[in-house]
Amino acid sequence: MAAKKADKERVNEEITGSEVRLILENGEQKGIVSLEEALNIANESGYDLVEIAPQAKPPVCKVMDYGKFKFEKAKKEKEARKKQRQNQIEVKEIKFRPKIEEHDYNTKMKHIRRFLSEGNKVKVVVRFRGREMIYKDHGLELLDRVVKELGDLCVVEKKPEMQGRLQTMVIGPSNE
Repeated sequence: MAAKKADKERVNEEITGSEVRLILENGEQKGIVSLEEALNIANESGYDLVEIAPQAKPPVCKVMDYGKFKFEKAKKEKEARKKQRQNQIEVKEIKFRPKIEEHDYNTKMKHIRRFLSEGNKVKVVVRFRGREMIYKDHGLELLDRVVKELGDLCVVEKKPEMQGRLQTMVIGPSNE
């Protein structure tokens, strides 16, 4: 509850103190005036008196439309959260089978290229079923083929390794 109160700006009659440093709606500095005079100036202009820097001596107040100020502030915070989310790297997973058909292979390669171009890492998995476990070398050949076709678009971050019936490798986008 205290954190929310500290986060909120004080407006008009909520402002405490006898004097404030006043900034007008056009950005012009009026200087240090009494709180009553600042409130009168704000009321005459049809705007609100908003305390911007309460920790300053005397506190800094600005004459502005408080509703518009809150809207702009919320918009900036939303944009900052959006940018923060965009910077996160995800690990996408693409599954192959050792005897994959050419068309299916090309489709999955298209997906891998898209993931890498978006800046995400890709975990490439070759899944073996039943007697396919005998042909682990087919899985390695498939993973090598993926890396060769991607060329300098990717960097192998984790070399191919067996984990039970899965052969996995992690590739990331190259920094070029």
